[in-house]
Amino acid sequence: MPELDGQIALVTGGGRGIGANIARELAAAGARVAVSARTKEQVDEVAGEIDGLAVVADVSSADSVAAMVAQVEGALGPIDLLCANAGINGGANWNAEPDEWWRVFTVNVLGVFLCCRAVIPGMLDRGRGRIVITGSGAAYLPALSNIAYSASKAAVWRLGETLALQLDGRIPVFVISPGLVRTEMTSFAPDDADWTPPELAPRLVRVLATGRADALAGRYIHAEHDDIEDLIRRADEVREQDLHAIRLQR
Repeated sequence: MPELDGQIALVTGGGRGIGANIARELAAAGARVAVSARTKEQVDEVAGEIDGLAVVADVSSADSVAAMVAQVEGALGPIDLLCANAGINGGANWNAEPDEWWRVFTVNVLGVFLCCRAVIPGMLDRGRGRIVITGSGAAYLPALSNIAYSASKAAVWRLGETLALQLDGRIPVFVISPGLVRTEMTSFAPDDADWTPPELAPRLVRVLATGRADALAGRYIHAEHDDIEDLIRRADEVREQDLHAIRLQR
């Protein structure tokens, strides 16, 4: 039996790139997947490919998020796994237009918050559920020049970590880094960049969805540089030594 048989998963930003690949991986593992994004043609295509549910939504709008969750649960059932993956780029420079800069935050940070806020009550009532948030190395790597995106992903990391603490023992929350994957968003990077194989982040999400890694909730896990099976075995050590966390070191 597939390891996620019977789970209901919602993947935001699922119409293309990393989100689409996560949706495909979860479906291959037996989950029933709702694919959400702003572009109807894209979500229709991915959902049709995996026999999933296509949902058009804007994660930066509380009303749209509420409608998205209601549509998913009405069609498929209660959500067991939220993959808060939707994100945009922009506002790269210090002289960016304020509205452009802030738009990055409304999607990348507020969008994650709104999606989590919408599914958490049901998960708590049912006593089950998991949340996986797509972070980025932009949250901590030096010499990255995009002001809005880097700052937003640092905020996303902290949001996920503190949310995991608030929900400890009830809803595991993970923040992952997919690495540098070839997508429309990373089209600026040169061909000889240190590209991450696109299948690694979806495989990591699949493992997290099984529950085998719940002891690592609140930890920052990189799809390429971290061996999730090794981390599962070392979960007590990771927690006791506060490993896989972005911290000031002195």
